[in-house]
Amino acid sequence: MSTASISRRQGLQWLGAAVAGTALAQTAAAAPGAKRLVSLSGALTEVVYLLNAQNLLVGTDTTSLFPEAAQKTAKVGYVRQLSAEGLLSLKPDAVIATSEAGPPVVLDQIRQAGVRVSLVAARHNWAEVQEKVKVVGRETGRMAEADQLLAQLEAQWSSVQAQVAKAQRKPRVLFVLSHSGSPQVAGKGTAANALIQYAGCVNVIDQFDGYKPLTAEAMASAAPEVIINTTQGIEALGGEAAFWTRPELALTPAYAKKALVTLEASHLLGFGPRLPSAVQALHMRALQWVA
Repeated sequence: MSTASISRRQGLQWLGAAVAGTALAQTAAAAPGAKRLVSLSGALTEVVYLLNAQNLLVGTDTTSLFPEAAQKTAKVGYVRQLSAEGLLSLKPDAVIATSEAGPPVVLDQIRQAGVRVSLVAARHNWAEVQEKVKVVGRETGRMAEADQLLAQLEAQWSSVQAQVAKAQRKPRVLFVLSHSGSPQVAGKGTAANALIQYAGCVNVIDQFDGYKPLTAEAMASAAPEVIINTTQGIEALGGEAAFWTRPELALTPAYAKKALVTLEASHLLGFGPRLPSAVQALHMRALQWVA
């Protein structure tokens, strides 16, 4: 069985269907729509495009890779390592981001320059997705379109959750983060853990919060049936064959079948408008490996 990975075409189909929480906003709810907008979140950028407000975008962060057109926007750096000077050079009147953006001193400098900053709390749940749509709708002056998009996403989410609820099995899975080439596993309080639970799976790592290095001892005791990774993570390790040569994986049930599910990073962990399709893909592909 080949690696189960979501196709770009399927992602576009879900976004096409979408088109047809508390915000930590540093602005008044009735703020006028921005004329020059910077997005510091791949998920928020996706919503900007879904609301057909991309003409307002003057810059995005390096996680804003979808849709493909977002890759051509001016980049202001990685969301956790921002520079006020570079961002302000784009002359934005509004910035949208999640609470993961930083460092905080840079956001303060942006506010002090008179730029409106709206933050959405990164809670790794469906309410976060809803709030992202509302914030983008408000900041772009497209609340009616945002309400329409929300209704479509809610229908998708309900359908996927009903599908997950019918499953007779909860696969035991492990998420490996390996973008840097030094693999770590996801514990509680992570976006990966939340996605695993939404997809009707069991995260075999529940002893700690956050990420910790991958060890042979931990893998043997956790005994995952399926490994989850990002397509970028597999590429960073030299491909799927190279991934399975890691000795930490050799004693796992997943190794015997080479049971691997991969998704593009922003799709898998972004908690944006493609969350329903990410959950569905993980749910179905994980079940295929344990059938």
